[in-house]
Amino acid sequence: MTKTTDRQLISSGGAFEAVYGYSRAVAQGDWVHVSGTCAPAAHEKSDCYTQARAALEIIGRALAEAGSSFDETVRTTVFLRDINDAEEVARAHVETFGAVRPASTLIQVTSMMRPWQKVEIELTAQRRG
Repeated sequence: MTKTTDRQLISSGGAFEAVYGYSRAVAQGDWVHVSGTCAPAAHEKSDCYTQARAALEIIGRALAEAGSSFDETVRTTVFLRDINDAEEVARAHVETFGAVRPASTLIQVTSMMRPWQKVEIELTAQRRG
């Protein structure tokens, strides 16, 4: 973790963070912005639901480090390679957020960094006061 003034940079330890030059999440002021997050390579053969759950676990750890949680989430953006996987991702989303019901956008994309990746999730949340 690197912190300058009230800006907190959070890493998940993913190798591509250093290659691309980004943080898993950036917390500044009252907000936490979580970068697009996919399941790790151990989920290469997993279905979309399992990949979504794995990505959300990574996001949850970043939120906790930033002093936030899924309960403070105000927005999610979900990228899918196959729109037919929308119900699987919706199940993972509702299991994670329940009554929080953040604003959300679902977008079908033609590709992701790795050919086996099915879903990528980004998120914005508030920080606890």
